[in-house]
Amino acid sequence: MMTRAIKSEFRKLFTTRLWWGMAIGIFLAGAAMAALFAFVVTASTPGAEGTPQGTKSQMANLVYTGGLSMAYVLTMTIGVLSIGQEYRHQTITSTLLAVPRRATAMIAKVISLLGIGAFYGIISLIGSVAVGASILASKGFSPFPGGDVFRTLALSLLVLGLWALIGLGAGILMKNQVTALLVMIGAAWIVEPLASLGLSFVSWGSKVVPYLPSAATSAIVNQPSQSPTVHQLSWWAGALVLIGYAAVLTILGMIRVQRSDVS
Repeated sequence: MMTRAIKSEFRKLFTTRLWWGMAIGIFLAGAAMAALFAFVVTASTPGAEGTPQGTKSQMANLVYTGGLSMAYVLTMTIGVLSIGQEYRHQTITSTLLAVPRRATAMIAKVISLLGIGAFYGIISLIGSVAVGASILASKGFSPFPGGDVFRTLALSLLVLGLWALIGLGAGILMKNQVTALLVMIGAAWIVEPLASLGLSFVSWGSKVVPYLPSAATSAIVNQPSQSPTVHQLSWWAGALVLIGYAAVLTILGMIRVQRSDVS
């Protein structure tokens, strides 16, 4: 039953035009941001104000994961749509009839979204590494200055899977698909960056910023901190924080599905 449910969830995405549209967008975002950050990193003067600061590995990570902020919003969108479309088109009834145990149906969505996130992570890395490594090498910089760069590339796959689960949880808790998309995209791209900027100027606030989802994401992929007053978490601590966000939203969503009536 679980295997059939997982296959069904993959089929719901890969039999539509959405998957390759997202793939093209994520690939182009990864390639474009890698090119931008590669030129910035190779043209910047070490220690100069207003330029990215960090180790050689962090600079390489910044190049390869610069498009991650766009990619994780897109995978979060997929997470919202994976359940939002079910409610919007009322296919949630047939889904739960095909898989009578609601927990099984939801676990299948969780597993499939982790796989889908990893898939789009590979697409993103193909674009970013191909373009970024070429530019770094042409400028005389080492494309892979340390082993932690490869760790970062692997962890970026996990990041996109977790953001897809965050979207799934939000899509269940806010059954209106449009509302869920607007709220989550606005929170990721507008509210959180502004909140991080404001909190970074307050002594206690700078201790809160590292625990916000985007800051935890940057810690996972070992990007340099955007503010000198904010001490970034280690990669594993950032992973635990992001897993926590994904787990809480997903579990709350699963509880709501279990208790709500579906007609």
